[in-house]
Amino acid sequence: MTNLSTFDLNLLRVLDALLIEHSTVRAGERLGLSQPAVSAALKRLRLSLGDELFFRSGQKLEATEFALSLKKPLQDVLSRIEALIRAQDVFDPATAEHRFRISGSDFFAEMLMPALAEYLTAHAPSLRVHLVDLVPDDRVDTMASQEVDFALLPETPLPEWAEGQPVFSSSFSVIARKAHPRTTERALAQGDVMPLDLFCELQHVLFSTEGNPKGIGDEALARIGRERNVVMTLPVFSGVYRAVASSDLIALLPSAFAHRVSKSANLNVFEPPILVDPVHLFLIWHRRFSNSPPHQWLRSRIAELLHPFSA
Repeated sequence: MTNLSTFDLNLLRVLDALLIEHSTVRAGERLGLSQPAVSAALKRLRLSLGDELFFRSGQKLEATEFALSLKKPLQDVLSRIEALIRAQDVFDPATAEHRFRISGSDFFAEMLMPALAEYLTAHAPSLRVHLVDLVPDDRVDTMASQEVDFALLPETPLPEWAEGQPVFSSSFSVIARKAHPRTTERALAQGDVMPLDLFCELQHVLFSTEGNPKGIGDEALARIGRERNVVMTLPVFSGVYRAVASSDLIALLPSAFAHRVSKSANLNVFEPPILVDPVHLFLIWHRRFSNSPPHQWLRSRIAELLHPFSA
C-alpha cells in the first residue's frame, strides 16, 4: 500500500501530463522536463501505485483502466492546489510564463491569431498560445479533460461545469471569383445582392468539419421553399475560399472573414438574396479557471481583439 508520507507528490504532475499527452516526450515538454526524467518518473509511479498505468500502442501510450480512473479526480486536485498556491499571486503578463491551448476553426487563425501574436509579442512575450483543431463530436468536453483551455464555438448549450461569453457576431456574404462568368454576365458589382435564382443555380462549397452538406444558408432557403446546390464541403475556411478562387464555385461565409480575404484571393463579395441569421461565437472555458488571473487576462484580450470584426 502506498504511504503518502513517502510518496513524491511531484509524480502526480507527471501522471497528469501523461494522461493528457499520451507521450513521454510531449509530457516532458509540457512540464519542462527531459524525456528520460519523465520515463524515470513513470517507473516510480508504476512501483508506487502497483499498476502498469500506460502501455505502448503504436506511437502513443495508452492508459490502463486504473490510470483512466485517476484522470478526472487528479485534475480536480491539481487545479485546487494550483488555485490555492496562486491565490495571492499578482499576474504580470510581461513576465508570466503560461501555455494556453485554444480549440477553434481556422477562421480564428485568420481573424484572431495574427493580432494576438502582435499583442503578445509586445505585452506578454513569454506566454505560449496554441490554436488546435476543433474536435467535431467533442468540442466542449475537451475542456473537461484539460486538453484545451478555451473553445471558440457558435452559441451552444453548456454543461454545468462550463462558462462562456460572446466575443464575435457576424452576418454572411457570398463570395465568387472576380472572373466568374455568370456574375460577369449579370454585371454584378462588389456589394450587389446576388439574385436568388443565380444563388440557387450555382454550385456551392460549404465549410463543415463533419462533412454535413447542409448549413445556415440552407435553413434560410428552406423557409422560402428553395434550396441550393452544395457540391463540396471542406473542414477549413481557408480551403473554402481557395476553392472558390480557383473555380466557378461560390460560398456563403461570415462577412468579416469574406471581406478580409477577398483582396488577396481576388474575390468579389456579394450580399446574399436571403436573410441569413447571424452567427454568434462564444469563448468557452471550464469553471475551474473562471477566477484564474492568467485565464481572465487572456479571455479579455481575445474579446478585445475580436470586437472590431463583430457585426
